[in-house]
Amino acid sequence: MGTDASLELGPSSLTEALYESVRRRIVNGDIPQGEKLTEVRLATEYNVARPTAKAVLERLTALGLLRRTAHKTAIVPTLDEDEIRDLFFSRVTIERAAVSSLAGAGQVPPAAAKAQVAIEYAARDRLFENQVEADIAFHSALVAGVGSRRLSRMHELIIGEVHLTMGQYQAHRTADPTNVAEEHAAILQAIEDGDPAAAAERMAFHLEQAQGRLLKALRKD
Repeated sequence: MGTDASLELGPSSLTEALYESVRRRIVNGDIPQGEKLTEVRLATEYNVARPTAKAVLERLTALGLLRRTAHKTAIVPTLDEDEIRDLFFSRVTIERAAVSSLAGAGQVPPAAAKAQVAIEYAARDRLFENQVEADIAFHSALVAGVGSRRLSRMHELIIGEVHLTMGQYQAHRTADPTNVAEEHAAILQAIEDGDPAAAAERMAFHLEQAQGRLLKALRKD
């Protein structure tokens, strides 16, 4: 798969730009499940040095967007039903704890409120890719807002796979986007109200709906 994607940037910004470009191609399905990604391929497609390509592959692998085979070739993974259930078990555990803690202080993180606005615009305009990006930003902001480095680190270990499944199976498309926005708004309201139990319950419900859509899409696929 060729791409006219030469990147004229400094070393640090170049690596970041390459990472972002490849990440988007993976989660949007442009680089499909099971496809291999090598240093040589990225270096050729993007006209970058192999060390830069290697750094990006390592970062994508650490986030779960790629997996290394026995021969150390990076491939875009396919998560089965058991893996998805395990992924959401971990996600619910972390995100319920996060919103419960935030509700205890009664403060919505500004980044989460900003992401919610983006979600509402994406829902209104039926922009799927924007909705997915804003959704990930919303949940990440809630966890980051707790201020726990360890909790954020645990969330970072799974959010790449969450993003991957959202892009690959496009389960968001099977729901009315306004429903997702409303579920998010309900979570934020519980946080503002200072109600940890309600915040945790609404987050659990929201993620249960998301998992259900994803598993349905997986079985159909």
